[in-house]
Amino acid sequence: MNILATGKLAQGVPGTARATLTFGHVIALADGTLLANCRAGSTKDSVDETIEFYRSQDGGHTWSEAWRPFGKTLVNGLFGTLKICYMTELTPGHLLGAAMWVDRTTYPGQGLFNAETEGCLPMAILLAESRDGGVTWSPWRVVPMPDEIGPPSLTNPILKLSNGTLAMSIETNKPYLDRSPWRQKVVFFHSSDAGQTWAEPVIVGFDPTGRIFNWDQRCGVAPDGRIVTFNWTYDTQTTRYVNIHRRISSDHGYTWSAPEDLGFADQAAHPAILPDGRIVLVWVDRFQTHSIRARLASDVAAAFDPQSEVVVYTHGSAAKQDDNTGELLAEMALWSFGLPYAEALPNDDVFVVYYAGTEKGMDIYWARLGLEDEK
Repeated sequence: MNILATGKLAQGVPGTARATLTFGHVIALADGTLLANCRAGSTKDSVDETIEFYRSQDGGHTWSEAWRPFGKTLVNGLFGTLKICYMTELTPGHLLGAAMWVDRTTYPGQGLFNAETEGCLPMAILLAESRDGGVTWSPWRVVPMPDEIGPPSLTNPILKLSNGTLAMSIETNKPYLDRSPWRQKVVFFHSSDAGQTWAEPVIVGFDPTGRIFNWDQRCGVAPDGRIVTFNWTYDTQTTRYVNIHRRISSDHGYTWSAPEDLGFADQAAHPAILPDGRIVLVWVDRFQTHSIRARLASDVAAAFDPQSEVVVYTHGSAAKQDDNTGELLAEMALWSFGLPYAEALPNDDVFVVYYAGTEKGMDIYWARLGLEDEK
């Protein structure tokens, strides 16, 4: 692979309510445009955060001014903020948006994670639809969640499966004040009516001993219908991130292969899967090379070729890895680069967005990867 071009998608404004731009996401629409969004706020976790959108008509080289289609967000009468918004194009121009909402009312002034309990603020998953390519959106509707899920984390755009159903990837959390042992897991919910209702959760990744956590599950669907997931894998006993693990399902996400250690760490991006089955995985190596890197594989189940590796971004300083899980979670608010997202383009290039900056402000950057040398 090679890097064809790079640039800045959106720039924060220090000292304002959009000083910190994170959680970049991009989708290639059927009409050839690119639609992107990110989370904007005064800090990385703030009560003024919201979602900004941008559009590109030239393959990502230039971008429109930002717009904010979502106003003040209430769930059950409680004020909260939108942390993430992923988009899925169901049919040309018809988008399903999935957002993670954070309750800012129940525990006013508190951060997302509780370092003492390892719990997090109450959250909800919201869905909205756009019929005009993301310009305007319907009102939000709340996705009901079983009590066992706790505050739900949204880890991926909703997947369109080969049998016509949808799948939603959700990570479980503990309530904010819950001091019981955390038995973290990641699950799929399936919908057969375009997201109006959702079936019971199906476990994708879970360690019943509670030692291994499967965080930030990123997913993709291969041309033959197989689903692949990549997990940011954390060992609570050693309080260290271990290598990324991959799972594959051949039955629409109801059963899964055993987790496979890919041999490199640590936080995977949403994978870009091309029509011929090739897959590009971008990941953050935060604690060793302090960079964002990418590799290519010939198939979702194949090995990622080390010779194909490219460095998308290198950060100037190392991140601190705490010896306590709760402290580590709280420290996430200080991390100043990461969360890449990869999208396959119609010409077989791959478009990557990520955030980078300092604790005082962060911007959204992009890179276009070419695969010509690997065909």
